[in-house]
Amino acid sequence: MKYDAEVKISLKNGMLNPEAATIQRALALLDYNVENTATVDMIKFTIEGSDQELVKKEVDEMCQRLLCNPVIHDYTIKISPKEE
Repeated sequence: MKYDAEVKISLKNGMLNPEAATIQRALALLDYNVENTATVDMIKFTIEGSDQELVKKEVDEMCQRLLCNPVIHDYTIKISPKEE
């Protein structure tokens, strides 16, 4: 069975985020008052597997090994059956 996987990756609290700081300063220059700016990377892909929980474990392993750095990143995984 095929599943859609969505991984959202963000920096952990307390980590410097120069990209978000730049965005917040630029918005302030345009007279937009925003707070707590953050950036999130999203990775989407389709994966095959026999069971949704097994697929989620495999995607978690991908995150640990390649997609993010668990020391500085938090991530969430969403798995759903692929709509044909």
